[in-house]
Amino acid sequence: MSLLTVKNISHGFGDRVIFEDVSFRLLAGEHIGLVGANGEGKSTFMNIITHKLEPDAGTVTWSKRVRIGYLDQHAALKQGMSIRDVLRTAFQYLYDMETEMNSLFAKMGEVEPDELESLLEDTGQIQESLEQSDFYMIDAKVEEVANGLGLDEFGLDTDVNDLSGGQRTKVLLAKLLLEKPDILLLDEPTNYLDVEHIEWLRTYLQEYPGAFILISHDIPFLNSVINLIYHMENQQVNRYPGDYDEFLRVREMRLQQVEAAYKKQQKEISHLKDFVARNKANAATSRMAMSRQKKLDKMDVIELDSEKPKPHFDFKMARTPGKYLFETTDLVIGYDEPLSKPLNLSMERGQKIALAGANGIGKTTLLKSILGEINALSGKVEQGEHLSIGYFEQEMKTDTEHTCLEEIWSEFPHFAQYEVRAALARVGLTTKHIESKVKVLSGGERAKVRLCKLVNSETNLLVLDEPTNHLDYDAKEELKRALKEYKGSILLISHEPDFYEDVVSTIWNGETWTTKMF
Repeated sequence: MSLLTVKNISHGFGDRVIFEDVSFRLLAGEHIGLVGANGEGKSTFMNIITHKLEPDAGTVTWSKRVRIGYLDQHAALKQGMSIRDVLRTAFQYLYDMETEMNSLFAKMGEVEPDELESLLEDTGQIQESLEQSDFYMIDAKVEEVANGLGLDEFGLDTDVNDLSGGQRTKVLLAKLLLEKPDILLLDEPTNYLDVEHIEWLRTYLQEYPGAFILISHDIPFLNSVINLIYHMENQQVNRYPGDYDEFLRVREMRLQQVEAAYKKQQKEISHLKDFVARNKANAATSRMAMSRQKKLDKMDVIELDSEKPKPHFDFKMARTPGKYLFETTDLVIGYDEPLSKPLNLSMERGQKIALAGANGIGKTTLLKSILGEINALSGKVEQGEHLSIGYFEQEMKTDTEHTCLEEIWSEFPHFAQYEVRAALARVGLTTKHIESKVKVLSGGERAKVRLCKLVNSETNLLVLDEPTNHLDYDAKEELKRALKEYKGSILLISHEPDFYEDVVSTIWNGETWTTKMF
């Protein structure tokens, strides 16, 4: 049974084509991984099938009476609501049924016997529906999912307005899972999850009876939960049964077959053209030349897909700093309330350190306190001599009207235009990307623009807050290589041990000093 049918959709932004005559089907029980390089249109596709965005051409048809759940990381949460309040809204339709039932009960003392019998029948049916839907176990369900995703660690009565971006995403994901829709649409759900909560989500999706479409650059996670790959490349979407590893194997085999057919055809075309050129003027052979020309004209010429630029990151070194990069003395971090015990930390030249621990314990706050971007509640931070810091923030402000070209040029005004273009091309952006506004790019493309700033600045300390969020596989692997080869020091936050364990030599566990564990 087809739950979703996409027919011949085309879409683009300005003169940049994203999809060209794309068709797609989602069948009951399919667990789909939607993959492709940054900027190929994965999130755009999600927006089209959820009708947040209208395609330029083509149709999107959902099966009747299917309930769709979409993890939208940009959805607003109402100030004044607690985490528990938001999670309970997943069962709003049941609360509405209860309200209807109670209003019927209230009417029973005012009606005639005949109408009373009808009201009793109605309330009985509602009561049965509520019991079948486990209405009276809602709080237990809320706590089960909240515990699985770690929301209990900062209290279910916390106002959602006080949560970090990662914590808000967890709340939205928990609400979505509690709704138990027929179809889940998940766009990078692991970006803000800790390792143990990724494991919980993995188990949940493995056992999920409905269909889902998942976008994720976490390949081990993707492989463990999907049974089908749809690959986006060169404005097309192609279907591959199996997991990501099987997709890579089959795709490589197909590419080799196409390349072999292309070479064979090009050889034939060369021979035909040569024959026509040599024989068309000769009366004796002109008919044969015309026959060869007709064959050339009718030939369906094979074209090889243009290869996407591979990102290349090489960080430039500034002068050697002092022995100690920073030292903290009884540092207490936080905003209105302390997030840490008094901290006495130090980092020496050449160290590469990962800062680990659950979301919400103050990892980003610690980085900003060390950098002097926010004031400490008490204690002090002393930075070392000759520091040249490159800082990659977790969340980028995207309200700029700059194109990528203008964004980099404003940072490096001494560059010639060709140098700016070359710098953006080296991090894996095409000419179309370079001339587009930053705000219309995908999350991965925006991350590459920010990394372009870092690799073109001379640094001796890189401070990186979740640098792999939204990066595709190739970019993530290249960033790992570049960080391993970087001669300076690194202090990074990442929820992906597979990424940082080969890069760093030291791990600071924030859970040993935070005050926010419940």
